[in-house]
Amino acid sequence: MRRESEILRRRVEIRWPAEAEAARIAELDYLDPTSLMKNETEASMNASDDLVRTLTRTEYFTFGFGAMVGVGWVVLMDDWLSRGGPGGAALGFLIGGILLLPVAATYGRMVREGPDAGGEIAYTEGVFPPVAGFASAWTMVLAYAIVCPWEAVAVGNLLSRVFPVFQAMPLYTVAGRVMTLPRLAVGLALTGAVAWINIQGIRPSAVFQKLLTFALLVIFAVFTALGFARGHAANLAPLFARPGAGGVALSILLVMQIVPYFMTGFESVGKGSEEARRGFDPRDFGRAILAAAVIGCLFYVTIVLAVSFVFPWRTLVTEKLGTEAAFARAFGSQAVADWILFAALLSLVKIFNGNFVAATRMLFGIGRRDLVHPALARVHPARGTPQNAIALMAVLTAAASFLGDAILVPVSEVGSLAVGVGWFSTCLADRLRARRSGRSGGREAVTAWAGAAVSAAVVAMKITPWVAGSFSRAEWVAFLGWSALGAAFWATRPRKLGPA
Repeated sequence: MRRESEILRRRVEIRWPAEAEAARIAELDYLDPTSLMKNETEASMNASDDLVRTLTRTEYFTFGFGAMVGVGWVVLMDDWLSRGGPGGAALGFLIGGILLLPVAATYGRMVREGPDAGGEIAYTEGVFPPVAGFASAWTMVLAYAIVCPWEAVAVGNLLSRVFPVFQAMPLYTVAGRVMTLPRLAVGLALTGAVAWINIQGIRPSAVFQKLLTFALLVIFAVFTALGFARGHAANLAPLFARPGAGGVALSILLVMQIVPYFMTGFESVGKGSEEARRGFDPRDFGRAILAAAVIGCLFYVTIVLAVSFVFPWRTLVTEKLGTEAAFARAFGSQAVADWILFAALLSLVKIFNGNFVAATRMLFGIGRRDLVHPALARVHPARGTPQNAIALMAVLTAAASFLGDAILVPVSEVGSLAVGVGWFSTCLADRLRARRSGRSGGREAVTAWAGAAVSAAVVAMKITPWVAGSFSRAEWVAFLGWSALGAAFWATRPRKLGPA
């Protein structure tokens, strides 16, 4: 036990140096007996050493941006514009992105001070009650995990726009949406491919992510420039989906409600923080996070305006067209649409990979603390990857993908609540740690409290019944189902050192 306590103390000093110093000055033992750290053993403490340290600042950016931008900008453009119109959608993403900058700044600081694959479970460790820390971390796992089946389903949706065979051979119907054999098969194949790449190691996954991200950005720059050059301002009218001042506000609000889901990912940088190459500057975590958040926000604003500029948005909404169809009609060329769909396919695979990495690292970090079965913390001896966490995510993704298109919009809503919980817990934990170490004021306090307020508002918008766009019954079922799974893990967790 003495050896274990010394290991824990050394970890605190490494991960949270400011707090450890404050504890030493006060001649207090920093180790909180009610914290999750009391359950960690020497073996679990050294488990992270088996992860391969190879990631660079550029690769962290591509994981953050890549985990955020998927194919919603193609397959859900009609939904975005029906909510807000071009003005409401662009302002919704812009305002939402700006409001999330304090959250991004807080994450940058937390990752810099305490790099840990467990993310939220590490940030709340020692300052939240164990069950509250686990609940916030488990909910954040959902924010990443839920994206994976979304993309597994969306790949069939995307390919069916080019290859009619993907609409053939219907199997069954879910909520009025038909699932076909080719679409199910390609979703399962993509899930298997992403899992296989991640089993090979973080280096192949990072190179793969980097290539996909920069290829997307180059193609995106080309077709949006063409759109603004070819389009007409008259296509933007009316700017908002609803008339009057109240309609303008509601148009913006309805889009802002989904921004957290589509901006989720910048904070995923922290989940790979234990895999940074040796000599990595910890400040670069925060730089990568902020860069991903800013560029992701501008990406969404730009694509909304480009699509609305190149093609009448009301027609797009009425006919339920995607981004590629709007460009094809405007240019009279299927080749333009094919390039957009190719870019979307690249984007789909990279967001799948980015969120898969984030979810598996969180499961690894939680498993290392024995808060779920410790087998999830097992690392492949040769490849340095959390093999069991990868296998579990692959199985969960494959199972959920059987639900088909019916999950697309509900998943967006559930993801918004899940990430709001994670962001709020991190911002609050930052202030609790700061208070404990005697540095509770200044600019850091302003950003953290602002981030906490924004995150709380995100959660409130989704759970308050009378707010437009709040949870429906299907979304509550999905969220409570995940919570029940987490409760089962918590109830059956190992208790080596006594009850938590």
